[in-house]
Amino acid sequence: MNTKIWLSSPHMGGNEQKYINEAFEENWVAPLGPNVDGLEKDLEQFLGENAKVAVLSAGTAALHLALIECGVQHGDEVICQSMTFSASANPIAYCGGTPVFVDSEPDTWNMCPKALKEAIEDRIQKGKEPKAIIVVHLYGMPAKMDEISAIAQEFQIPVIEDAAEALGSTYKGQACGTFGRFGVLSFNGNKIITTSGGGALVCHTQEDKDKTVFLSTQARDNAPHYQHSHIGFNYRMSNIVAGIGRGQMEVLKDRVAARRAMHDFYFDIFKNIEGVTVFSEPGNDFYSNHWLSAIIVDPQVTGKNREGLRLAFLEDNIESRPLWKPMHLQPVFESSPYYGGKISENLFDNGLCLPSGSNLSDNDRERIANVIRNYFGV
Repeated sequence: MNTKIWLSSPHMGGNEQKYINEAFEENWVAPLGPNVDGLEKDLEQFLGENAKVAVLSAGTAALHLALIECGVQHGDEVICQSMTFSASANPIAYCGGTPVFVDSEPDTWNMCPKALKEAIEDRIQKGKEPKAIIVVHLYGMPAKMDEISAIAQEFQIPVIEDAAEALGSTYKGQACGTFGRFGVLSFNGNKIITTSGGGALVCHTQEDKDKTVFLSTQARDNAPHYQHSHIGFNYRMSNIVAGIGRGQMEVLKDRVAARRAMHDFYFDIFKNIEGVTVFSEPGNDFYSNHWLSAIIVDPQVTGKNREGLRLAFLEDNIESRPLWKPMHLQPVFESSPYYGGKISENLFDNGLCLPSGSNLSDNDRERIANVIRNYFGV
């Protein structure tokens, strides 16, 4: 059997080991130290926009703390994009809240501003004003942040950007993750850069960052003994893991360029295959890192479907996956409110994520192209 081609595998740059070795040599094997401080500064410089970054054990941890800092408590409602991975919605349940899911729009596959406004107005009419809005930059594609931010400001609801997939993406030249009150980053093993596991919360004030660090280190009060006036969490990133992140930050721009090149590779392959659409920026305001390249297969036009293509890839030991199954269709959230139409459902039915790693070889790309050509008969 041919070697496995993964959807999105880790890609080391070479200098990660240097930072890890320094941590061992200096005995900084703890959830603090020079690599933690250094990674936060690296991210702040990369993001700009007065970003204040706290690195944490996971992107999910960052989202959980963002909800807490937005005051979400048991019984509260939080609006969440339905077309996303479950990690965008699960922290709402951690807080005892109820997610209110909103459909996508077809241009960016992200939160539909019209459905968002409809959801807010209806929840307020029902006596349940949402405490926060979680918008996701799906597969690295920036959401329509001007429209979403304007609606959030109209109703004075804080925005949390789930930019876990969008490090390196920009909207109108501004980094994704810096538009809302908080932004969430992920450095999971399949992300555009990785620390093996880890994440970060992007804040805009030193006060919010300090509170994030406080809550993520068991909320220990400033006293010579162990005293706690708040519930805390063990969410801080370790200095070892942060060392991997420092090495990865050195190659981030190269990784973005490689992922975007994979998008162009697919765009070129499918340009003459009628009925297949490659997920691309809808205009010049949007700059996606193309963390994952994705397509929509129209079975009415092609006579083929995305599941058939997935299985054809599988036969050649190539990983591909359907798009995220919308949260409002998940059994665990079946009782949650939902606003919108069928955009996200149709995307799920017909969409496929394709191998997108920055470390794919020319031989890998040729194998991928051969499967596509053979399946569609071109």
